Amino acid sequence: MVTNITSFSRSGLSDWIIQRASAAVMAVYTVFLVAYLLLHPNLDYATWSGLFEQTWMRIFSLLAFVSLAAHAWVGMWTVTTDYLKSTAIRVGAQSVIIIAIFVFLVWGIQVLWGA
Repeated sequence: MVTNITSFSRSGLSDWIIQRASAAVMAVYTVFLVAYLLLHPNLDYATWSGLFEQTWMRIFSLLAFVSLAAHAWVGMWTVTTDYLKSTAIRVGAQSVIIIAIFVFLVWGIQVLWGA
């Protein structure tokens, strides 16, 4: 078994499940948005804003944002552990990636739930 200091004791199965579940959530969210856009050809700001004012849509969007963050982290963690052999470079890259993902997630939540 190969281990490294950035594995955080995760298993390949948990990564696989996170990737598949998050991909499914993002796919459903994307299909919903595309269908909504197709069913509302004369979409205006008020209608679009009204959609995102509904609590169920905010929760659905939040779930999509969290899924995107989890999906991105597992994917980038896999790439960095496969291709960055130097521990210092790998940990540095992973730190930058996790900070960026966190910032984008918080920013998305502020846009979604902000006043």
